[in-house]
Amino acid sequence: MSSPRNEVKLFSGRNSLFVAEKIAESYGKPLGDITVSQFSDGEIQPSINESVRGCDVFFIQSTFPSADNLLELLLMIDAAKRASAHYVTAVIPYFGMARQDRKDKPRVSIGSKVAADLLKAVGVSRVMTMDLHAPQIQGFFEIPVDHLDSSVIFIPYIRNLNEKNLILASPDMGSSNRTRTFARALNLDMVICDKERKRANEIASMTLIGDVAGKDVILIDDIIDTGNTLAKSAQMLKEKGALSVRAMCTHPVLSGSAYETLENSVIDELVVCDTIPLKRESSKIKVLSVADLFANAIKNVTEFGSISSLFNTATK
Repeated sequence: MSSPRNEVKLFSGRNSLFVAEKIAESYGKPLGDITVSQFSDGEIQPSINESVRGCDVFFIQSTFPSADNLLELLLMIDAAKRASAHYVTAVIPYFGMARQDRKDKPRVSIGSKVAADLLKAVGVSRVMTMDLHAPQIQGFFEIPVDHLDSSVIFIPYIRNLNEKNLILASPDMGSSNRTRTFARALNLDMVICDKERKRANEIASMTLIGDVAGKDVILIDDIIDTGNTLAKSAQMLKEKGALSVRAMCTHPVLSGSAYETLENSVIDELVVCDTIPLKRESSKIKVLSVADLFANAIKNVTEFGSISSLFNTATK
């Protein structure tokens, strides 16, 4: 384990500079010097341009597609281990392939286990991430995993809304536990939008469990991908008498026609974190930063502090 005397160095992959620079600024240390060269065929090779011998090194890289983001992170970790870094932590604000956490049908891979095995194979000492789609993915690792919770960011935002008729909603059964955590922290009621899928990203039917008439509703989820689930949930909530519908989702995957789906929906506001960069701005999207939370987590790890102490806001 690291010692407080070891020098701390932060580095970023190419596609996570948008959040890494803010984390470094909050931590109070500039990002380290690293170059990622690219051959004409697309092959990448990271090169650390300063000594990391004996240092506690943190590589900040979300592993959203393309797969080069994960590969780049693995190669950066390998470079640091070969350069005699003392302790290497992978800071992964968005852990890609987290939706592939089990065999839900025959002859499919478990992508999140593959990613965990790859990180272990290159010798990472610790993983720091946020809002895994399936929290049990932590069990795929035999090293410490710091699983940060965006509720510490979202809950103060909800409190500051000062709405009198708030109620929380889960857009599906899978998000009900997460929504219940928010509801308990805020002392609010919750409802559930129970959906049935035909296939991935395609909803067959949806039913509301609970009453939202005359309420301002906030949908809670960890990921927004195509936006179809949230759009259909919001439409149903409005039809059931909701006065307004907001959504709070940690990771703005927003693939395909998600922006058009969101902008054409009855959702009044979508609040997300900056774990993934937005492809474009939208008047309906508000971004809250995870920089301070990750910076504090890095500080606590290097100074042997408590990570759970960072979640006090969510549990008051």
